[in-house]
Amino acid sequence: MVPAVTYLLGNMSDVHTPQQRSRNMASIRSRNTRPEMLVRSAVHHMGFRFRLHVRTMPGSPDLVLPAHRKVIFVDGCFWHCHRCRYGNVKPATNAEFWAEKRRRNVERDRRNRRLLRQQGWEVLTVWECWTREPEQKLLPRLERFLRGS
Repeated sequence: MVPAVTYLLGNMSDVHTPQQRSRNMASIRSRNTRPEMLVRSAVHHMGFRFRLHVRTMPGSPDLVLPAHRKVIFVDGCFWHCHRCRYGNVKPATNAEFWAEKRRRNVERDRRNRRLLRQQGWEVLTVWECWTREPEQKLLPRLERFLRGS
């Protein structure tokens, strides 16, 4: 059978063919995402200046505030296994692959944040789900982290 036909007959858990799914997953950006842009805008509006994606630092933080020794990571809930409903999604196809990939992401995140703290940086992880309700979830956390109030 042709792979697409085999897919259609044998596995109904995904609405895309393997080629379509691969294309979709490959097009997911890691930088300049909508949540990241929202965080950047909020931090800038608060009057803080920052650098973006400093590759010389562990984990290449999304925002680095050198004058304040603070860094901010903007993480996708699914990719980094947040404990919200978006982070608890379990892919139906190729489940073992995705579970392992996400587990490695979490381990790498822990390692990078530990290294940054050891170097004297304060670290904040902003979760994608917080950006869905910025006034209630995102802005108060940014305010506390950046202003220490």
